[in-house]
Amino acid sequence: MIPHQLTLKNFLSYREATLNFQGLHTACICGPNGAGKSSLLEAIAWSIWGNSRVATEDDIIRAGEKEARVDFIFQTNQHIYRVIRSRQRGQSAALEFQMATSEMPDNYTARDLVDRLAFRSLTERGVRATQEKIIEHVKLDYDTFVNSSYLRQGRADEFMLKRPSERKQVLARLLRLDRYDELSERSKERSRQAKANEQVLEQSLEAIAHQLQDRAEIGDRLAQVEAQIAEAQAAQQRDRDRLAQLQTRQLQRQNWQNQLKNCRQRDHQLAGDCDRLQGDLSLTERRLHELDALLQQADEISAGYAEFEQLQKREESEAAKFHAYQDAQHRRSQLQQELRDYLSSLETQLASARANYDSLEERKAELHESLDRLPEVESAIAQLQAARDRLATLDELKERVTPAIARRQELQTQLDRLQARLTARLEEISGQIHRLQSEVQTSQVLRETALEVGYQIEELEKKRVYQQRVREKGLERRHFMERLQAHQRDYETQLAELDRKIEMLQVPDAICPLCDRPLDEHHWDLVVHKHGKEQQEIIDRLWVIREQLAVSDREIQILRDEYRQLDRQLADYDRLRERRGSLQAQLEQADDRRSRLEQLEIERQQLERSIASGDYGGELTLELEQLDRAIAQLNYNDRDHALAFNEEKRWRWAEIKQGQLQQARRELENLQQRQPELQRQIAELETALTREREDSDLDRELQQLERSIAAIAYDRREHQALREALQQARLWEPRMAQLQQARQRQPELADRSRELSERLQGRSRDRQAIVAQIEQLQHQLAETPDATEEIDNISRQIERSNAQLQQQFGTQGRLQQQQQHLDRLQQTYEQKQRDLADAKRQLRVYQELATAFGKNGIQALTIENVLPQLEAETNQILARLSGNQLHVQFVTQRVGKSRRKSAKKNPKLIDTLDILIADARGTRPYETYSGGEAFRINFSIRLALARLLAQRSGTALQMLIVDEGFGTQDNQGCDRLIAAINAIAPEFACILAVTHMPQFKEAFQSRIEVRKTEKGSQLSLSF
Repeated sequence: MIPHQLTLKNFLSYREATLNFQGLHTACICGPNGAGKSSLLEAIAWSIWGNSRVATEDDIIRAGEKEARVDFIFQTNQHIYRVIRSRQRGQSAALEFQMATSEMPDNYTARDLVDRLAFRSLTERGVRATQEKIIEHVKLDYDTFVNSSYLRQGRADEFMLKRPSERKQVLARLLRLDRYDELSERSKERSRQAKANEQVLEQSLEAIAHQLQDRAEIGDRLAQVEAQIAEAQAAQQRDRDRLAQLQTRQLQRQNWQNQLKNCRQRDHQLAGDCDRLQGDLSLTERRLHELDALLQQADEISAGYAEFEQLQKREESEAAKFHAYQDAQHRRSQLQQELRDYLSSLETQLASARANYDSLEERKAELHESLDRLPEVESAIAQLQAARDRLATLDELKERVTPAIARRQELQTQLDRLQARLTARLEEISGQIHRLQSEVQTSQVLRETALEVGYQIEELEKKRVYQQRVREKGLERRHFMERLQAHQRDYETQLAELDRKIEMLQVPDAICPLCDRPLDEHHWDLVVHKHGKEQQEIIDRLWVIREQLAVSDREIQILRDEYRQLDRQLADYDRLRERRGSLQAQLEQADDRRSRLEQLEIERQQLERSIASGDYGGELTLELEQLDRAIAQLNYNDRDHALAFNEEKRWRWAEIKQGQLQQARRELENLQQRQPELQRQIAELETALTREREDSDLDRELQQLERSIAAIAYDRREHQALREALQQARLWEPRMAQLQQARQRQPELADRSRELSERLQGRSRDRQAIVAQIEQLQHQLAETPDATEEIDNISRQIERSNAQLQQQFGTQGRLQQQQQHLDRLQQTYEQKQRDLADAKRQLRVYQELATAFGKNGIQALTIENVLPQLEAETNQILARLSGNQLHVQFVTQRVGKSRRKSAKKNPKLIDTLDILIADARGTRPYETYSGGEAFRINFSIRLALARLLAQRSGTALQMLIVDEGFGTQDNQGCDRLIAAINAIAPEFACILAVTHMPQFKEAFQSRIEVRKTEKGSQLSLSF
């Protein structure tokens, strides 16, 4: 990993800072303690992995800020990546991962690097998925990083302090041997799948073989059913031929029946037609007779219709006179109403004028009475002016005292709010203390629970160790059984060879099986006796081996049961470990709560003292006292102000009354001016009313209209008699219409009568022909008997035979399906046999691969090959740092402790990764070395490990970070450390050393100066 640019915002002690790594190969990050040197490197680890040294995640945010953000651009595996991680206080973190799609520019600054590079987003949905994506591309997790290329402050000995097994795991991850664990697990999984597949195939083959036993029986049953089907089909065909003959004859008979039915229907229809035509003919002749009678009265009807027309003309003339008479009468009524309305209007106006004159006289009297109170009102006005002067004085005093009162209220409000805040804070702290006390009380229960869980985990770990021993013993028994089985096969081969030789000796003139020479009786007995003795010895050995196999098999079965029982007992192991971790976290939180509780108790006591003494006001209380003295000096009283205001209000009526009197004086003058006008208006209305009553235009128009009504000469009784005569003569009008219609329809009815007579004769002839056809069909039906019953019998017989045949067809189909199924089963059986052989072969292959990829296979071999090189590199660096005084040795196996006597003869070796350190006084534990020596040892191992990984093709650690630790070295030790760093510098792209020692930082040409300011930590580069 090669860094290019790091941008910080509100991260730990940094407010805003950008570090450009261009030109920094071997650099020193220097500055005083607490300036933020380690925070700069923590930002790199936090941006990529989200891990840091802070206790809670919000602690990485600078104090007083709400959000922290780190933007890191780096190069790894020939690709340039950008990671942006941010976090808001009280919320979850945000993570963005990008990859550059353009080449890195040759020369760039911190400002234009992001602009000159084009990035493509690799961010997944969710922070966890994005984090896994980053680790996938970087190919390095956090633990491996801090145990190899990052010597963190105070944690340089982290690799050394790990357990031997954990050291081996860290080394395996660095060497990317964990992929072999994955391959081993995949091989085991496929081995289990192959084993399960083998068992499934064996069970399937057994089931198929059981089904194939019925194959011959099903073939015989199928042949028998096919013969029965052929016989039933022949009998059914004979019944079908007979049924076809009967159905043909029956169909002919049904046709004759249908024809007979149709003929009878036709006869009934023709009879109905004849009856209908006869009725129509009679009706037509009767109607023709009526028309002839009406035509004979034609002269009488014509004379009556002429008289009706004359009376109609006279009635129209009288109706015109009636309409003119009505119009004249209506106009006379209108004129009379207009005359009455006009006279009524004049009378109303005259009455209104007289009423207004009387009201004016009354109002003048009222105004004279009001004006008599003028002296009393003037005296009240003087009292009102005095009250207003007093009120103005008090208003001015109020304006001076009001700001002081408002400020006093404001100060009192602030003091009340301050007291309320202190009281609320006291209540809040009391609630928190109560809650924390209840939570702290449960810490003892948590501690006891954690101890109990720890005891359970220890017991389960012992059982895990015992389970491993059971497994090893089972494997040992399995290998022993395999050796016994191999011996058994050898003995069985030897026994078969001896049986063959003994059989050869039973032949007359047998020859020696060894030398091929003829045997006499004595030698034959010797050879037979010798072979028989060897045969018995082999049989005895076979019995011993079989007994041992049976015993071993039982032992393996017992071990399997015990292993499964232990496996069930260990089912809660992971859950208990998780619970222990959760309980430990809860205990740590309980400790935090206890310290928080003490702080809250102190704060509560301080608040209670402040509230009880009232000293929380400070300057506000002093200002309040000064305002109280100033208000007292002004001697302002709200009561006096209110009394003065009421006094002014009490005499305010005089001002209103004065205005009313002035208004009354003006109104009186107006009334005196209106009085002559009203007198003149009354006189004019009386004159007009007299004139309209004696002579007017409407009266003259009424007289002219009376003369026009007399000239019309309309007589109502004569008009009514004319109407009655016209009504009687109106009867001739429909008679005249009937006469005209009769003249038109008489020829049509004559033609209709002739047509009906001809159609009736034709229907009679058709009916006679139908009757003859009916007689012929009845004769044919009598000669052909009905075969319905016989047809039904044969049909039922065919249905029964068809049902039986369908059953036989169903049986045949089932047998054929079974036979086809068995044929397919036979093919499947053969295929599964081949699959079973393939599954057994795969099982052997994956079992061998699982063993090869396991911890004791390729991984152990790789570590064994790497450790000598790591040991040599470590000793080379350590020799330079210690002046050839210290030496390191890596031990991968040691003898296990055991109480058994057999273990002393054959000691058991345990895989480990112990580190032995030797000096001039011999080999000593790591803990006995001083701080400077311990740091040199740790530094040598970490540098050697980083150098080794940089040389390998796996995870290439191109950056080395050394954070502090130099304070434990003397001047000579510092020079040796610098020389060691410079020696390995060409193998790394960037080496950063963090220190606050002036003599150490002067040894580096490139320096990153960090200083603490009021605006946060600041960076500066020097080359």
